[in-house]
Amino acid sequence: MNKSKSFSVITTIIIILFLAIMIFPFLWILITSFKPGSEIYGKTAFNIIANNPTIENYTTVIGKGILDSIKNSLIVSIITTVYVVAVSTLCSYILARCHFRGKNLLMAGILAVSMFPQMIVVGPIFNMFYKLNMLNSYWVTLAYSSITLPSATWIMVAHFKRIPLALEEAAHMDGCNAWQTLWKVIFPVALPGVFTCAIMTFISAWNEYLLTCTLNSDKMFQTVPVAINALRTQFSILWGEITAATIVVVIPTLIIVLLFQKQIVSGMTSGAVKE
Repeated sequence: MNKSKSFSVITTIIIILFLAIMIFPFLWILITSFKPGSEIYGKTAFNIIANNPTIENYTTVIGKGILDSIKNSLIVSIITTVYVVAVSTLCSYILARCHFRGKNLLMAGILAVSMFPQMIVVGPIFNMFYKLNMLNSYWVTLAYSSITLPSATWIMVAHFKRIPLALEEAAHMDGCNAWQTLWKVIFPVALPGVFTCAIMTFISAWNEYLLTCTLNSDKMFQTVPVAINALRTQFSILWGEITAATIVVVIPTLIIVLLFQKQIVSGMTSGAVKE
């Protein structure tokens, strides 16, 4: 066996081991979700196949309203994604194409905002929502912009900068105004970046916990992370129900990623090769 084949075999083994380590926690969650509470602990805790497999954990979490929480998460995440993508597209286009005093300072400020710990901003946001009577509602989507809009703007700025100015000049020569140039010429070219921005925003909003826990204490508006955190009693954590709820709530995001995986990869790699 020559060196190239040896290197290929070693690389393959390392990749397989890495993937096994990454997949194992998710596989174990799936296995645990079908175990009754008596088999999650003790000698049967490490059994790959349950002695008495059951779907009781799934029926219990569905009965506790996990589907309503998924509905709330979908509503909040979709509204946040549409809002953030629209605003970040307009902002990033201006930042990428226009030259004005303080531009670098503004970009640094946007980046600095994204680095603020949520514990610092959650207090002022709560006070604002309380005074505006916006607690326990889907207005929490506005608060989500504090954690998703800065990063989305930076992503879109990078994609707009990769688009040649010659496209805009040609559009202007054909009689397009600024809005027509943006929506008919530039936006379609930047679509891979828009997909990447949208997916990352959606996942970020879907997984957000602190803001929705603070602003939406009413169970009617609780999202998935808050609902899963509530699966506990005074003296114990309901691991069977938590694992079942985790499997249920992963399905929507998994479907979205599988449907748009080509757009995500295209958005992440666009501009990597210059001709």
